[in-house]
Amino acid sequence: MTKPLENQLALVTGASRGIGAATAEALARAGAHVILTARTAKDLEQVEDRIHQAGGSATIAPMDLAEGDSIGRLAAAVGERWGKLDALVLNAAMLGTLTPVPAIDAKEFSKLLTLNVGAQQALIAAFDPLLRAAAPGKLIAITSSVGATPRAYWGAYGASKAALETLVAAYGEEQRNLGKIKVAILDPGATRTKMREKAFPGEDPVTVKAPEAVADRIAALLTSGFETGHRERVE
Repeated sequence: MTKPLENQLALVTGASRGIGAATAEALARAGAHVILTARTAKDLEQVEDRIHQAGGSATIAPMDLAEGDSIGRLAAAVGERWGKLDALVLNAAMLGTLTPVPAIDAKEFSKLLTLNVGAQQALIAAFDPLLRAAAPGKLIAITSSVGATPRAYWGAYGASKAALETLVAAYGEEQRNLGKIKVAILDPGATRTKMREKAFPGEDPVTVKAPEAVADRIAALLTSGFETGHRERVE
């Protein structure tokens, strides 16, 4: 029986745990071959094993997105092996320290912006030709409500997500009339992840949804398709 994403190639960043891992597994179940990236090879291997045990296929690419030309090397390898990329899910991000704006550490803020914004632009630039080759390729960027609605102590992370949204939305407008790439922004809402646990240490995790709920929505969007400019929050 044909699966909806059969013969498609998807790349998921931050795929070693949480929303990224769940998304990789959901896309593999839907038939896609999934490339998983994150810094920790051991964690990626565990996700890859689960995908293979469930009958799916995946390739891991351990890497630090903020490090040198790692993104360019990955794009070159994907292009050489597959020649296209059907879906790119920009999930990787760091939270940083929740602190008043005057107390933001300059070095940490620079690191946060490098990963949450700079690396995302680098991913778009590197994989744009491969997404075009898929015709249409699809890009989904994971954001946060604090990118649009400022919250006390979340200034650094919120600023990075606001920048990401502007960057991705502008890319979408550039692609709108070309029809080659579809671009969407997804806010996962309150989700049971390590990042949320760090931000809300006293919260009972069973009171928020599991990462699989977000992953299933991402898989559904990539299966059914969407128009550029699509934006939604997973409740």
